[in-house]
Amino acid sequence: MTGAHPPHRRESDRGQGLNHRLRRGIYLLPALFTTGNLLLGYYAILATLRGGVQDFDNAARAIGLAILFDALDGRIARATGTTSDFGREFDSLADVISFGVAPAFLAFAWGIRGMQLSDAVFARNVYQLGWAMTFIFVIACAWRLARFNIQGMAPGSEAKYFIGMPTPAAAGMIAAAVHALKFPLDNWVYSLLWLSMVGSLGALMASTIRYYSFKNLPWRKRQPSVIVVILGLLAWSIIQYSEQVLLLLASTYVLSGLTGAIVRMLRHRFASQSHSVHPS
Repeated sequence: MTGAHPPHRRESDRGQGLNHRLRRGIYLLPALFTTGNLLLGYYAILATLRGGVQDFDNAARAIGLAILFDALDGRIARATGTTSDFGREFDSLADVISFGVAPAFLAFAWGIRGMQLSDAVFARNVYQLGWAMTFIFVIACAWRLARFNIQGMAPGSEAKYFIGMPTPAAAGMIAAAVHALKFPLDNWVYSLLWLSMVGSLGALMASTIRYYSFKNLPWRKRQPSVIVVILGLLAWSIIQYSEQVLLLLASTYVLSGLTGAIVRMLRHRFASQSHSVHPS
């Protein structure tokens, strides 16, 4: 009597098992970038707590790298067809840390903690205003991410525009300013201006102002060779003159949404006036 042999797995079964393992591995790839984003945000908080000039700069650099990781995890997930509800929620939670809590810590420690004030009462009021503005920034970040998870992109925009300023852009503005200016603020006038900017960034995140998403750029299509040259020059300029170039890029993007909103408002007003003067 011959012993019973286990049935041989068919080639198709083995192929399906291999495809399943590969599929599961692909899902891990965007999650690794999201984890890197979260790690950089956590490092930025630790560097901020150390409180040295170089520590602040390292925290700003970490937030900048977190923005890069955040951009890559989404593109990789879409390119590999591995987007999922879990991935989106994980990404949003990581973004709250890297683009909400970390820049808020950095904004407070760099812009408020080094003030030289002789009036203890005034100093206490400024400190209270500082933690209030930075907390508003964190709330606005969480609000912005929750709204995006529900509503997505601007309706009818074909993925061209975000509703409200993206959280990486707001965090990038704070990080770029710290990276460019280096030394913490020690004048209460500058500190109040700094807090005004932090509060404005929070308001822009919670607003309905449209910001360009860059998601519809034809990366997979052939482009003129001059585009490669321009991108190469941009990368070189960021490496060589990171302080000036990154601050310019961050400021330009922040102002682009405001400029677009003002232009649309003026167009609507002129169109309404023209219609009232020349009724059909």
